[in-house]
Amino acid sequence: MDNQRAFGGKTVVVTGAGSGIGLATALRLAGAGATVIASDISADRLEALAKEHPASGFITVSGDVSTEAHAHAVLQAANGRVDGLANVAGIMDAFLPPAEVDDATWEHVFAVNTTGVMRMTRAVLPLMLAAGKGSIVNVSSEASLRASASGVAYTASKHAVNGLTKSTAVFYKANGIRANAVAPGPVATNIEAPFKSQHAAAVLGPMMQATIPPVAAADEVAAVIVWLLSDESSNVNGVILPCDGGWSAI
Repeated sequence: MDNQRAFGGKTVVVTGAGSGIGLATALRLAGAGATVIASDISADRLEALAKEHPASGFITVSGDVSTEAHAHAVLQAANGRVDGLANVAGIMDAFLPPAEVDDATWEHVFAVNTTGVMRMTRAVLPLMLAAGKGSIVNVSSEASLRASASGVAYTASKHAVNGLTKSTAVFYKANGIRANAVAPGPVATNIEAPFKSQHAAAVLGPMMQATIPPVAAADEVAAVIVWLLSDESSNVNGVILPCDGGWSAI
């Protein structure tokens, strides 16, 4: 892929762009010529992004990705054109198992990880349908492929992201719109993932010690996201692509 031209003239929305995988994705896209609408819950992180990379022309929108108001604000910033959407924003669940998960954790994890993806997808689809093309990439997780990588809320939310991805691909493949998901394993980000359950630590800890591969850099996952957003992956649609150092092969 010609990094200087691949996204020239294109507008791409990236959620969770203030740090980690989202930040790495936003920087890669800007370097490839995209106009990037950078969304994040933290206004401070977005301000730092714009200040540190003034030549990239980031358009920043802070807010809660799970709300309809934020989706509307992102659309306003995009000014009628969205060629690509990277749904990266996500939160963990403290590894709480089904008997211990509380309603607040369940609802918050689903709001950000699943409802946020749905609302952003729903918001950009009319623009993509009008243009007759578009690419959506959702960040799922190794937890969407197995039950031993997180607590119940995160696991269920990422399984739902996979279903949303495949459904979008099926409904709009004839309209020139693709939807795929990347399923990372462990990645060096600022997302906190403490074990707040002794039972979960006892059950999942030994499995993780035996199977988890080395931690990936955020940019390694961003490279896959950007490829899926690009025209070079034009025949890839409805795929859940592990980017996990081989974890899913075990």
